[in-house]
Amino acid sequence: MNTTEILQRLEKKEITIEEAEKLLKAETATDELEYANIDYEREERTGVPEVIYCAGKTAVQVRGIVQNMREHGQKHILGTRCSREKYEAAKEVCPELEYEELSRIMIYQPEPFPLNKGKILIACAGTSDLPVAKEAALTARFLGNEVEEVYDVGVAGIHRLFARMDTIESASVIVAVAGMEGALASVIGGLTDKPVIAVPTSVGYGANLGGVTALLAMLNSCASGVSVVNIDNGFGAGYMAHSINCLTGKREEK
Repeated sequence: MNTTEILQRLEKKEITIEEAEKLLKAETATDELEYANIDYEREERTGVPEVIYCAGKTAVQVRGIVQNMREHGQKHILGTRCSREKYEAAKEVCPELEYEELSRIMIYQPEPFPLNKGKILIACAGTSDLPVAKEAALTARFLGNEVEEVYDVGVAGIHRLFARMDTIESASVIVAVAGMEGALASVIGGLTDKPVIAVPTSVGYGANLGGVTALLAMLNSCASGVSVVNIDNGFGAGYMAHSINCLTGKREEK
């Protein structure tokens, strides 16, 4: 639908002014960037706006995408796998952008999403898994969730996990992040009735095969209620945890 057709439908009162405004924004966004076609209708369809995957993009491209989003009034910007160089470039057109070094995430969010009632727990096996765990935690918080983080509770010292069972049981959904043999997700899955999202990481010695060993172990878990995302995919785990937590509803505004 082109601009003329949108205005004709508005004149005939087939659509409201608000609907026409959204259609016009989508129309004018097309082909503004030769390297990106941003989906400005995604938030209306899914509840979450388009997220920038910064890896593989140049600093100039990341800056251009952020600028385009701002010009179209996008109130929530999340960039994953973002280097500091790309963040600094994007900050030139969006000074309010914030950056978290460990997870390589940049965020612009002056207006937070409504807060879900439930709580998401990020359980991380070891300190080496922290970049992926932080990516999951920041993604889930960005999308409007209370997030608690429990770190260094891997099965090599399983008493550390048992000591946090009250925290585990208080969550609505649990993200278990682990490399090596990836056993953490199975252990948590066997201890709780909450859904568990397993995140294999590429952390480990040679036979870890860059995370494939942990991935296969998690896929073959005998614990019921465990689902698995791809290797090092903290963003995907945080997003899925948010989707599950949305089922609890939203908290009332004070």
